[in-house]
Amino acid sequence: MVNIFKVYNPLNIFWLAILLYGLRIGYIVQVPDKVEFIMVEPFARLLIPVAYEYAFSPVLNVFLAGVLVLGQAVLVNYMVNHFNLLGKPTFLPALMYVTVTALFMPFMVLSAPLMCNFLLIWMLFKLFSFYKSEDAKSTAYDLGMIVAIGSLIYFPYIFMFLAIWIALVIFKPFNWREWVSGILGYATVFFFLAVLYYLNGRLGRFYDIWTPLGTKFPNSIHIDYLDYLVLIPVIIIIALYFVKLQQNFLKSYVHVRKSFQLLFIMFVVAGLSVYIRSTFNVNHFLLCAVPAAVFFSYYFVHATTRWFYESLYLLLLISIVYFQFNTF
Repeated sequence: MVNIFKVYNPLNIFWLAILLYGLRIGYIVQVPDKVEFIMVEPFARLLIPVAYEYAFSPVLNVFLAGVLVLGQAVLVNYMVNHFNLLGKPTFLPALMYVTVTALFMPFMVLSAPLMCNFLLIWMLFKLFSFYKSEDAKSTAYDLGMIVAIGSLIYFPYIFMFLAIWIALVIFKPFNWREWVSGILGYATVFFFLAVLYYLNGRLGRFYDIWTPLGTKFPNSIHIDYLDYLVLIPVIIIIALYFVKLQQNFLKSYVHVRKSFQLLFIMFVVAGLSVYIRSTFNVNHFLLCAVPAAVFFSYYFVHATTRWFYESLYLLLLISIVYFQFNTF
């Protein structure tokens, strides 16, 4: 299957859609009676004054989530090829994104982190463009606004603001105006939210929005490790990716090297930002899906032993489907 998607062929979208819903069969078979969809944070509820949490039936919820994932997969694929991150045109980023977003059942329904991935992809387009831009002030301002909008949807997305400054460090010489532009972009969105709070007589509660930022990082998180055995092939692929990256790093273009550094930092930041959630939910890690899909793609596009990489990917698919039916 990997070899089919190594070739850049638009017809692969058809096979991608089949695989996408095929990987969700286990969840659809045992879908609960109700599936909640939270589209914005409670502090932004004033923006959507209607009840929408259970507007979709469970099956429709999964179907719509699949449509969003397919759209995001195509966008990720276009982004990777547009910036030539893998060295040649391929459909592997789309395949890997669809695969990564099927790892856990909470990934398969509509959720705030899933919505935020559209913003994350949009951010990456703009962040990668820093390398060739002479003046990044307007782009940094736009990025600040994107992060602010993402924070309204899913508050941990606020940490993606760090990606703006990190990208400026990686891609650009220091210019304090560009750094401040990002802050102004973020503040613009929350200024209008503050006005809305004021008009509704709730300005005193506006400051409560930032309370989660003071949460201490937990010393431990309770996890049933048997439910995460599906990550074994994921860890193997990530390890092989680092080996391949190390072998080819100095052979790559400067822009590609810097882009992978940024992706890795965003991957780590997205994962660690889970700490400000009052309750642990695995769907948070959908924010790691875009960088992870690029990492997976890099390994598979440079892998040469076909029987090994095809077997490894097949093992990953089998693990995903198997653990949907066996939750221990």
